[in-house]
Amino acid sequence: MKTLNLIFILFISQVVCSQVYKTTEPLAHTYSIVARDSVTGHIGVAVQSHWFSVGSVVTYGKAGVGVVATQSFVNPSYGPKGLALMEQGLTPQQALDALLKNDTGEMFRQVAFLNTKGEVATHTGSSCIEAAGHRQGRNFSVQANMMLNNTVWDAMANAFETTTGDLSDRMIAALKAAQDEKGDIRGSQSAAILIVKDKATGNSWEDIIMDLRVEDHANPVAELERIVKVQKAYDFMNKGDLAMEAGDSKMAENLYLNAQKLFPDNLEMKYWYAINLLNNKEFEKAHPILKEIFKEDPNWKILTSRIVKNKLLVISEVELQKVMKL
Repeated sequence: MKTLNLIFILFISQVVCSQVYKTTEPLAHTYSIVARDSVTGHIGVAVQSHWFSVGSVVTYGKAGVGVVATQSFVNPSYGPKGLALMEQGLTPQQALDALLKNDTGEMFRQVAFLNTKGEVATHTGSSCIEAAGHRQGRNFSVQANMMLNNTVWDAMANAFETTTGDLSDRMIAALKAAQDEKGDIRGSQSAAILIVKDKATGNSWEDIIMDLRVEDHANPVAELERIVKVQKAYDFMNKGDLAMEAGDSKMAENLYLNAQKLFPDNLEMKYWYAINLLNNKEFEKAHPILKEIFKEDPNWKILTSRIVKNKLLVISEVELQKVMKL
């Protein structure tokens, strides 16, 4: 009965606020982190919420400028407008203050800005649903609202500060720490992570390091952690492809091996690693790997005969026939 009363109260509070401010804005009550990697300079934002596709309304970023998390009773304009103001030279605090000043619903907002210098600004409105709060640190800010416990943001901050690894590892650790503190009072549904470069290249496709979303999942943070690992493996694969294109089969072999270490059961990663072993004349090492792959899926054998034509596989006809008989 108490649980039903709590749900009813939360529902009524959302309806009333929506009517008072006549807003159609999404109600993304959530926890998030904006952060900078002091080694690479990369900047990022990560989030989890009991709300469908939270990444589409909370996370914003632009290489060479900064990142934004806008949540609670979300005003999505804080994302593009905040980035535009920081791009014009305003500090995160100046940019955030300017937007809050003209927002009649600021008391319901929770927003965090971070720029490429690691400077942060955070606002937790006085009417954000408890438990709500934030904590800033060097190169980061964590913020949360509608949490079961008021220990969430401190746990996130501690996890980010003490975890080793790259920026994605440390931000994921912060999200997991929030979950360990029971996180969102309503549970979990979606999560997202966005990482961009500290300096814009002029090519938007090169400026984004990572842009991943889990739209609807029973355990979105765990799923986000899994697909982050998948991306890292395929980053090695992509670099291996470029090495093959450049004719550096030894480099390609090493890159494909790094990918395979992350996902040892992935057939494609095994396959391209083996192909480069052939290119490097390490036949005895390649044959058992290919034999296992061909047994599991014969289509890889068909592909092998085809990649000779475009010189992705460069071996003699005798060696090719040995491979085809595996």
